[in-house]
Amino acid sequence: MKAIKLVTVVLLAIGLAGCGSKFKKYNGPEVTQVIVQKDERRLYLMHHNRVLKTYPVELGFAPRGHKQFEGDGKTPEGYYYIDRRNPNSKFHLSIGISYPNPTDRAFAKENEKKPGGDIFIHGRPNGNPRDKRKDWTEGCISLKNRHMEWVYAMVNNGTPIILTP
Repeated sequence: MKAIKLVTVVLLAIGLAGCGSKFKKYNGPEVTQVIVQKDERRLYLMHHNRVLKTYPVELGFAPRGHKQFEGDGKTPEGYYYIDRRNPNSKFHLSIGISYPNPTDRAFAKENEKKPGGDIFIHGRPNGNPRDKRKDWTEGCISLKNRHMEWVYAMVNNGTPIILTP
């Protein structure tokens, strides 16, 4: 009887260990675009014209307006695409946005400044998942960790992202 209980406990522990993985599996409709509505602080995962999921987000520390220069604290606006992913980010998962584009670079150069870069959609800082700050990033889009796990699973590299004011 003790052996059966032990085996049951071990199997249960193994099963529960898999539930905590940050790498989710997604088998639903393809995410054909991501929309971030900055004023609403919402991220929408779309399959053509249908909303698959929506999540609340936090933005850069100076969220109004389009990101123009390194250090301005703004989150970009416009049309970009998802261009990379980092499972070992200093934040809870991250997927990269293709900012700056050639227009962004040219504008910054005209103004003798750097456009900035490394703009991501990411979770909370590792080691501080319950951080409650509002609009705290350097220009990135932050989600709760549990939401980021689904975004990471659902959104592929090459997916268009539209960031609206």
